[in-house]
Amino acid sequence: MSLSYIQTTPAEQKALQKLSPFELKDTLISLAQTRAEKSTEIMLNAGRGNPNWTASVPREAFFLLGQFAITECKRNMYDAEGLAGVPERSGIGERFKSFLALHKEAPGAALLQQTYLYGIQQHNFNEDEYIFELAEAVMGNEYPVPPRMLKHIETVVHDYIIQEMCNNDKGTGKFDLFAVEGGTAAMCYIFDSLIENKLVKPGDKIALMVPVFTPYLEIPQLDRYKFDVVYIHAVGHNTDGRHTWQYPDEELEKLGDPKIRVLFAVNPSNPPSRAIAPEGMAKIAGIVKKHNPHLMIVTDDVYGTFVNNFHSLMSKLPANTICVYSFSKYFGCTGWRLGVITVHEHNIFDKMLAELPAAARKDLAKRYSSLTLHPERLKFIDRLVADSRQVALNHTAGLSTPQQTQMFLFSMFALLDKENNYKQTAQALIHKRLKLLWDQIELTQMQDPLNTGYYSEVDIALWAEKIYGEDFLKWLKKKMQPTDILFRLAEKTAIVLLNGGGFAGPDWSVRVSLANLPTESYKLIGESMTEIMHEYVSAYKEETGKK
Repeated sequence: MSLSYIQTTPAEQKALQKLSPFELKDTLISLAQTRAEKSTEIMLNAGRGNPNWTASVPREAFFLLGQFAITECKRNMYDAEGLAGVPERSGIGERFKSFLALHKEAPGAALLQQTYLYGIQQHNFNEDEYIFELAEAVMGNEYPVPPRMLKHIETVVHDYIIQEMCNNDKGTGKFDLFAVEGGTAAMCYIFDSLIENKLVKPGDKIALMVPVFTPYLEIPQLDRYKFDVVYIHAVGHNTDGRHTWQYPDEELEKLGDPKIRVLFAVNPSNPPSRAIAPEGMAKIAGIVKKHNPHLMIVTDDVYGTFVNNFHSLMSKLPANTICVYSFSKYFGCTGWRLGVITVHEHNIFDKMLAELPAAARKDLAKRYSSLTLHPERLKFIDRLVADSRQVALNHTAGLSTPQQTQMFLFSMFALLDKENNYKQTAQALIHKRLKLLWDQIELTQMQDPLNTGYYSEVDIALWAEKIYGEDFLKWLKKKMQPTDILFRLAEKTAIVLLNGGGFAGPDWSVRVSLANLPTESYKLIGESMTEIMHEYVSAYKEETGKK
C-alpha cells in the first residue's frame, strides 16, 4: 500500500518549518478547511490552547455586582436620557447588604455574600471602603488608583496566588502584585523593564527551560535583546525510554554559571505539560543559593492550577523570582486578558538596582524623576508599572478596573471553594480527554501526577521505534519531513495540530491541545494519527519487502 497523495511537497514543508508553530498553524488550518469543505468531515483545530469551558459563578457575581453599582450611580443623579451619577462611599456597605438580601436568590448572590464576609472576617476591611472600591471598579468610572493594583483587590488576589502558586504556604512572605493585560502583556513588560533598568543588557547570557511556549524562544532573538541563550533541556527518560519531560541534573547544573543573568521558565511546561518535579525544584534552589545567588528568575505558571499541590519557583526562591500568572486557562477567560506579575517585597531586583554603577543609577534617576523626588528608591515593580506606560503616562497606568473586578471574583471563587470542586471538575475533564486520545495511540499513556494534561506532546519518532523498530524509524526519517504527519492530518482528516519542534521539543513530535475541542473529538484525533502511522508502516513494508 503506497502512501496517499498530499498536496504539500517535502520542500514546502521544510520551508514552513522555519515559521513559528502559530504561523505554520494558519497554513494547516487552510488545508483542513479545504478538506472539510470537500467532505463530510468537520475541521478539528487542536492547535491552540483556548479552553472551551467557562467559570460561570464568578461571572454571575460580576454581573450582579454591576447591577448593584448601577443602582448606586442612580441614587444621587439620574436623567431619563441615561445620565447617572457615581457610587458614593458613605453607607455603601449597608446598602450592599440590603441589596443582597433583596436579591438573595439571584445567580451570583451567594458568592457576593461570601465575598463580603471574607473581606470583613479575614482581612478586617472597612466595609464602606471595601464595597465602594468594588462598586467603582465594576463601573469603571475612575482611573485605577493605585495604578499597580486596587488595594482590596490586590489583597484578595494575593491570597489566591499564595494558595495556588505556593500550595498555601504563607511562610513565603508578602508579594507585590501588578495587574496586567494577561500573560502576554506581562512578558512584554518584564523583558523591557529588565533592559531599561540595566539589570540585563543586549548580548547577555540567559537560560531558557525547553520545550517552551514559542515567544520565549523568539523574543530573546530580537535586535532589542539579542541574548546569548543557554537551553535547559527536559530530556529526562524513565527506564523504558519514555519521556518524563523532567530536567536531568547535568542540564540544571548549567544554571551554576554566574554569567547567566536570567532564567526563563514555563512551569508546568508547554507543550509537555509537566510541572517541575520536587527534586528538580530543590536542585535549582540549591544551585542558585550556592553558585548563582544573583540569578533572576521569570516563571510563567499559567497551568499551575491543573496540578495538585503545585509549587512555583516563587515559593522556593521568592527573592529571586518574578512570577507571571494568567487567569485565562483555568477560568476560561482568554478574552478578558487577566494576569498578574508578582515580585516579593524583599527581592534581589531592588538590591541589584541599588548596586548598579553610579553612572547607571544617575541615568535611571533621570528616567523616573517625574514620578518621585527620590527616584533612586523606586521599587522594581513600580518601575514595571511606569515602563508599561512609557513613564510619562504613569498617571494613567494600570489594568482597567472592571478587569480587576473579574480577576478579584475569580480569585474569591477559588478561595471559597474549600473542597476544590471546581478544580477537580476542570482537571477531570482534561484527563478524560487525555485518556481518549492516548487510548487510540499504540504507545501506552504514562501515568504522572505532575502531568496537567492541558497539552499532550506525542513523540512520533519514539512511537515509530518502540512499536515498529529502529529500521522503520530510519526509513521514516529518510523519507519524510518531521511535519509530514501534520500536513497529512490537515489535508486528509481536517485535523490541525502543532509541531513540537517549533517549541524546541523533539523535531518528530506534535502538540495536541486537550482544552479547546468537544471531548469525543480526541478519540478521533488519536484514531487519525494511528491511521497515518499505519500508512507509513504499509509503505515501508511495500518498499523494503519486510513483513
